[in-house]
Amino acid sequence: MKVIIRDHESEAALWVADRIANAIKAKAKISDKPFVLGLPTGSTPLKVYAELVRKVKAGELSFKNVITFNMDEYVGLPVEHPESYHSFMYNNLFNHIDIPRENIHILDGNAPDLAAECASYEEKIAATGGFDLFLGGIGEDGHIAFNEPFSPLQSRTRVVTLTDDTIRVNSRFFGGDINLVPKQAMSVGVATVLGAKEVVIMAFGPKKARAIGEAIEGPITHKNTVSALQNHPDGIVVMDEDAAGELKVSSYKYFKAVEAAEMR
Repeated sequence: MKVIIRDHESEAALWVADRIANAIKAKAKISDKPFVLGLPTGSTPLKVYAELVRKVKAGELSFKNVITFNMDEYVGLPVEHPESYHSFMYNNLFNHIDIPRENIHILDGNAPDLAAECASYEEKIAATGGFDLFLGGIGEDGHIAFNEPFSPLQSRTRVVTLTDDTIRVNSRFFGGDINLVPKQAMSVGVATVLGAKEVVIMAFGPKKARAIGEAIEGPITHKNTVSALQNHPDGIVVMDEDAAGELKVSSYKYFKAVEAAEMR
């Protein structure tokens, strides 16, 4: 596992956006196959998306040969609802870049058969050849996507019931009213994410520090689903100083030293 620590969230977000852009351009140089990208929602990726939009508008990057799959969606929330992940993605990224609409994939939380929708999603991912890069965040309890604590680390896309903690955290997007937050969601599984050639996990702010410390320094456990990244051959965790607050001093110095050596 590689760990990148930057002083501030904005610097960390720029590092992530550059990583994605460089990966897209690198594949385009050697293959005409689409770049397959997994994407998250929430507040964590907003600065990354803003920088990707800037790159596209500046002519530095194109999404014309990129296929995206979002990691989750609420069950029962209308697509046009401002807090649906469909709305989030179009408002913050897709409406501002040159990605073909047929290349965008988001789970349908209103599908008549949710299990069939989840199975179809996995089939579509497999048909592309799998993810080149999966971008994600980490929840305050260590979850990735909606793989709540104690989710199986071998899980695939499925319907999940949200924990009270997740509902509470997400209520900030629903005017602070927990009763308005859907109680179920559809989510890619931990194994779906780890199937990517590269996984980049972002963590910003002090509220993520405990979860990050456990994910990096603790055991691999379904209590902290991001900890499964320890076994990934190309897993990267990118954080700001606040999110690094629970790392041991020796770990912090080690990760800083490794990055400094690689930059020489």
